[in-house]
Amino acid sequence: MTETTTDDTKYPLTSPQDDNRRGSMIGLSLIAVVIGIVTGLGAVLLRYLIAVIHNLAFLGEFSFHYDANLPTPPAPFGPLVILAPVVGGLIVLWLVRTFAPEAKGHGVPEVMDAIYYRGGHIRPAVVITKSLASALSIGSGASVGREGPIIQIGSGIGSVLGRAFRLRSWQVITMVAAGAGAGIAATFNTPLGAVLFAVELMLPEFSARTLLPVVLATGTATYVGRLAFGMEPAFLMAAHSRPDVFVPLSVDMLPLYVIFGMVAGVAAWLFVKVLYGTEDLFESWKANPYVKNMAGMLSLGILMYVLLLTTGQYHTESVGYATIEAILTGQLTASGFLLLLFVLKLLATSVSLSAGASGGVFSPSLFLGAALGAAFGSGLDFLFPNLGFHSVTFAVIGMAAIVGASTGAAITSIMMMFEMTGDYSITVAAIISVVCALGVRRRLSDDDIYTTKLSRRGAHIPRERRSHSFSIRTIRQLMSPSAGIIEKSELGSSGVVDTELGKERVYAVVTEGRNVVGIVRVHPEDPTKRHGPIIAPVGYAQETSFLQRAMTNMADRGHSALLVVPEGVQPKPENVIGVLTRDAIADSVLRDFRS
Repeated sequence: MTETTTDDTKYPLTSPQDDNRRGSMIGLSLIAVVIGIVTGLGAVLLRYLIAVIHNLAFLGEFSFHYDANLPTPPAPFGPLVILAPVVGGLIVLWLVRTFAPEAKGHGVPEVMDAIYYRGGHIRPAVVITKSLASALSIGSGASVGREGPIIQIGSGIGSVLGRAFRLRSWQVITMVAAGAGAGIAATFNTPLGAVLFAVELMLPEFSARTLLPVVLATGTATYVGRLAFGMEPAFLMAAHSRPDVFVPLSVDMLPLYVIFGMVAGVAAWLFVKVLYGTEDLFESWKANPYVKNMAGMLSLGILMYVLLLTTGQYHTESVGYATIEAILTGQLTASGFLLLLFVLKLLATSVSLSAGASGGVFSPSLFLGAALGAAFGSGLDFLFPNLGFHSVTFAVIGMAAIVGASTGAAITSIMMMFEMTGDYSITVAAIISVVCALGVRRRLSDDDIYTTKLSRRGAHIPRERRSHSFSIRTIRQLMSPSAGIIEKSELGSSGVVDTELGKERVYAVVTEGRNVVGIVRVHPEDPTKRHGPIIAPVGYAQETSFLQRAMTNMADRGHSALLVVPEGVQPKPENVIGVLTRDAIADSVLRDFRS
């Protein structure tokens, strides 16, 4: 056991261990930059890997060029293209079952579970397996997104680096959140939205010490992504303007945004319910996992091939960006067809993930929002052709509303829509619709598309970020009085004298020679009446220190109590004026929750 002395010569404390896992803010910042670079490169490599697999599966050629925003040409294999998702799905299922079961599904719940329940620990095998499995799923046509994989990959990189540098638990968690934000930033070219994503969904603590690494990682990853793919926003848009129905400020349009937000909230709730309902259906099917995977992926192949024959595009395959861009550029405006695409994409994504695909739900949410919003706008234009309603306006609002309501990341969804489209003209409309959509979804279901998966396991994630006043109280406000010093030999063989202590908590410092052994609770009027049991180990703290710092030090060093001394006074037993115990801290926390 290592002894930690409070000054050079006197009164060593019996601390369980030295805390050698301290990372300075400069060190954390440098690690965050490294995470941003590695995650940005990972996002680039993932996209190239998807391109290779997609081109092999759909075009029969080896090429790194693949623009997901352009429709995939008809495959030269004819109807055999139906087997592309089947082959890819079987390989993915084998990879996941063999190397990393955490890589199954959309990834974000596993990252949240690592943050809240496993101290930020993500196995390195997850990073490699998730990369290969997601590239195979997306490239072969499964109806999933690439943002979930890169979030899990970036988070895994942050976890590995954080533990490699022996950072403290909160620092590792911060690096995990930084990796998640970096993945979003590099994938969508949305640095601000990526920061908000990490803050809203990943960080248990929002402060300068956690925000700075996240900002550095996301900014660095954005820069790497822009070097590889350019500065352009994720989607191009057709010119559109919101109608001024009666007054120039369009105040009369607000009810429409509210109504659409409520519709989007129901749609987001439906997405969550159908997704997990389909998973339950597949799990209840008593068949070999590979048989279930083949059945699910075969249905996806048939669906996308039927869409190709009837519409000229696959639509539901992979990330669906080509269809989203067609909606945003005004090429798809028929309300009935857009609603059909909404239903088919919802089913395709649910079947993909339930059958064992590895990919995200963010891109499918964008697709659903664009289709539903465009259908709503086109319907208004059909009913009121002279008022100037435009499908693109509501398509963008719908993307933000479905993403915000389904994921619970309202601010993130609004900011990301602006960054992904470059359109800031619908700020108020998007805010209103997203808030209404989120409110409706929460009314229908407390859990979002991420936390539902964890709740079903019995792992609950806090939905609110609340600052509590106990952390800014000083130690002087919470400490118990000190009644002096007792030599350990005076305590007797048992260390406990069974007499009444009284209601007031008073403590005495226990020493053994020059060593501080711990503290004991004593009677407020006569410290000799009762002693023990000994509370140890203990440390020192100044009375003017804030409770937040005291709690951190106690957690780092394993102290059961702190000996409180006046500011500027040497930490010696004779200078102790009070004692701060864990019980006192717990009482303070409970009082704050009751207030």
